[in-house]
Amino acid sequence: MTGGHLTDVLADVREDLKDRVADPAWLDEAERRVTQDPAAIAALFPAVGRRCGRGPLPGTGPGPAGWSVDDAARVLLLTALPLRGAALAEQVGTLYRYGGAAEKRAVLRALPGLDIGSGAVDLLHDAIRTNDPRLVAAAVGPYARHLDDGMWRQAVLKCVFMDISLTAVADLDRRADGELARMLADLDDERRAAGRTMPDDAIALLALIGDPMPARSGERAPARPGEREEEAV
Repeated sequence: MTGGHLTDVLADVREDLKDRVADPAWLDEAERRVTQDPAAIAALFPAVGRRCGRGPLPGTGPGPAGWSVDDAARVLLLTALPLRGAALAEQVGTLYRYGGAAEKRAVLRALPGLDIGSGAVDLLHDAIRTNDPRLVAAAVGPYARHLDDGMWRQAVLKCVFMDISLTAVADLDRRADGELARMLADLDDERRAAGRTMPDDAIALLALIGDPMPARSGERAPARPGEREEEAV
């Protein structure tokens, strides 16, 4: 579920929730109320975990990027809001700012399927600054396409620091570039010097996008063809 766009996810989420929601009648009524009265979501959103449950959703994988029942139920409420643009961005921003960690995470997961353009990028910035791996993992999903390159690279590096699987990062194969490779190589050198290692997926990414013959950890870079190496003094 974490690898696709939310519009694809929503096609299956109701089926996934069918036998997982503790009170499906409550969720149906909550969606109806939100559709008719968007302001009702303020009271309904915090109650989702208690009324629907908080267990893992099947098929979403382990770790911070995996979805939970309350994630999915809250995403359904958010996508039911009959708002768009600035009004929708203001509503979801309020839910994020005043919500607990689970509510913030659901907002981040819902962003790719909401008609707000880049109006919620500030929420990604906030999540990436936290030390909550589930918020960081949710922030690097499909909506992260709205992050500028510099902030996106910092977010990927934050995932490596926090041992968050890079499978959580949307569009990694398209956006990874030489500057990200340099940052990862520097981090690798720092960790080697401290007797530590990089996560396997970060090492694999560096091998894919980095200089194939880098000078690492004080090693001399190989001489280029036709270039004479200076004698060691």
